[in-house]
Amino acid sequence: MVVCVAAALALPGVASAFGFDELDRRARQLAQQPYRPSPATLPAELQALSYDQRRDIRFKPERALWRNDGLPFEVMFFHLGNLQTEPVRIHEITPQGVRTIPFNADDFDYGRTPLSRNRDWGDLGFSGFRVHYPLNRPDYKDELIVFLGASYFRALGAGQHYGLSARALAIDTVGAEREEFPRFTEFWLRKPEPGATSLTVYALLDSPRAAGAWQFEIRPGAETLVEVRSRLYLRAPVATLGLAPLTSMYFFGENQPHPEDFRPEVHDSDGLMVATRGGEWLWRPLQNPRRPLPTSFAMDGLQGFGLMQRDRAYASYEDAEARYDRRPSAWIEPMGNWGPGRVELVMLPTPDETHDNIVAYWVPDRQPAPGQPLELRYRMHWQGDEQRRPPGGWVVQTRAGRGVQPLAPGEHQFIVDFTGPELAALPADAPLQAVVSADRNGRITERNVYRNVANGTWRMAVRVQQLEPGVPVELRGYLQHGNDILTETWSNIILPR
Repeated sequence: MVVCVAAALALPGVASAFGFDELDRRARQLAQQPYRPSPATLPAELQALSYDQRRDIRFKPERALWRNDGLPFEVMFFHLGNLQTEPVRIHEITPQGVRTIPFNADDFDYGRTPLSRNRDWGDLGFSGFRVHYPLNRPDYKDELIVFLGASYFRALGAGQHYGLSARALAIDTVGAEREEFPRFTEFWLRKPEPGATSLTVYALLDSPRAAGAWQFEIRPGAETLVEVRSRLYLRAPVATLGLAPLTSMYFFGENQPHPEDFRPEVHDSDGLMVATRGGEWLWRPLQNPRRPLPTSFAMDGLQGFGLMQRDRAYASYEDAEARYDRRPSAWIEPMGNWGPGRVELVMLPTPDETHDNIVAYWVPDRQPAPGQPLELRYRMHWQGDEQRRPPGGWVVQTRAGRGVQPLAPGEHQFIVDFTGPELAALPADAPLQAVVSADRNGRITERNVYRNVANGTWRMAVRVQQLEPGVPVELRGYLQHGNDILTETWSNIILPR
């Protein structure tokens, strides 16, 4: 059954007028009202499902939206149950009007779940949806992007496996007693034309202290591009307003090996990359700390930031199932000047690889007053082997630990390898300088740089004394030739012990 959102929107020609402005009007009105949480109306037998049981409920591919129209994009939906208890309403925009896509139990295969055969639950809504597209070969539609839970979504480029996620908004990840998770409550999917190479999705966001309108223009490819436009309204001030947030997992890696795991590295991302409008590029290797550790990079303007999976060699992971070597990197490219602010990185402890423990986002110096709009536009680049990199040179690995020479008590050694076109053009005996500094809790005891003849990279070796073991140490280092800085800045942190 087709349910019209509003009679006016069902008139011929009116559907084409539904877009960001209409969505913004709804968001603005929503922000002027007290927050109303979604009512808990999920049937008890769906709430009682285990995580694995809910995963066993699968949408039937033959029922996919637009399957019978032969369009390049198709949409399948996720069932409610277990922890996914808050419904989202999903609508389709066509030339004939806007219609709500109703929940129908016959669209799902319930597998081995213990649900009764009588599934007259009414129009439950959905927990989310996924978009399919012939990403890797023309005769099969792969998963392209998924919207599921709160305001989370994740996308793929060709040849990639799902890894890190993005969110629409992060509120009080740090700086308050409890984080607030805004959620998308409604989606609108614009039906694509035959042969379309992009898909437009609109979403309405709501939370106790925020409401907003989001638009996603999704362009699949070897690098899938998601162009985001958002307009946010705060109901009340927040401690930390995190824009364009990314969420990932770092369990262990070359800089923090695991003594009991056969795999050399396990992570969805291995570093945070930041580019300032002033032209500086920064690389912070990720870590799995013993306790939560927020750090940030303040700047007058942002060129971009991202959680990157630079190491793309299978031998670095040796995991034939998870294929961490194919996890995407996500690079955020602002459209326009976002003004002064900071990129904040939060690293949390995790006991295994099943928990996301890395968050990065942009915090503006000034947040809007309640009721005042904050518009943000940016491009998200979901990248594989071809990634955004600094123009000159960049870090390819960071290793920690002693070599032949023992370390003094409280001393740390780091081996950092750099590569890049400017470095590759230098002769092996070029007089490079390793410029390394530490904050006041660190004392550099040794630094040197040399060409690694085995692979052509340039290796920076650094030893630093941690003066107070319970306090972290901030390190910065880059390679310089004469007056020319050739590489990004390696910005590492020694964790407190």
